Amino acid sequence: MSEINTVLSRTYGFRETSGCFYVFDGDRSIFNCKTIELPRFVIPMRINSLKIDCILPGDYDMIKTISPTKGLVFLLLNVPGRTAVEIHIGNFAAGKEVDTEGCILPGLRFMDLNNDGNIDVADSTKAMEILLSILPDKTKIHIL
Repeated sequence: MSEINTVLSRTYGFRETSGCFYVFDGDRSIFNCKTIELPRFVIPMRINSLKIDCILPGDYDMIKTISPTKGLVFLLLNVPGRTAVEIHIGNFAAGKEVDTEGCILPGLRFMDLNNDGNIDVADSTKAMEILLSILPDKTKIHIL
C-alpha cells in the first residue's frame, strides 16, 4: 500500500486565505477540496497571530482527535507560536460571520454563502466526512 500525503496550496487574499487541499495515495491524487482561512498579515514584530493570521507555510504532523467544541477534527502539531490549530467544519473566514480563530475550514466549493461579498466554503460537513474517511489517524500536511 502507498503512503497517504496531503498538500495545501494557498492564495493569500486581503480578507481571507483560500486554498486547495490535495490528498495523494503515492503519486495518485485521490481527493481534493477547497479551504478557507484567515488572511496572512506580514507585519514586523507580529507574525502568525491567533485570531488574525492563517498559519505559516510549512510541514506539520497531523492527527485525528476529538475537539471539545468541534467534534472529530485533524489537529496540526508543532505549529510555531500556536496551539489547537485544527482542520474542522466551518464556512466563514471573513465578513458577517467567522468560524475560525486560525484553523483551516474545508469545503467542496467556494461561494458567497451569506451574501456579504466574501469568499466562503460550501459543503464543509461533506468535505470533512470525506477527509475523515480517507486520511489515516496520523499523517503529514505540507502547506504552501
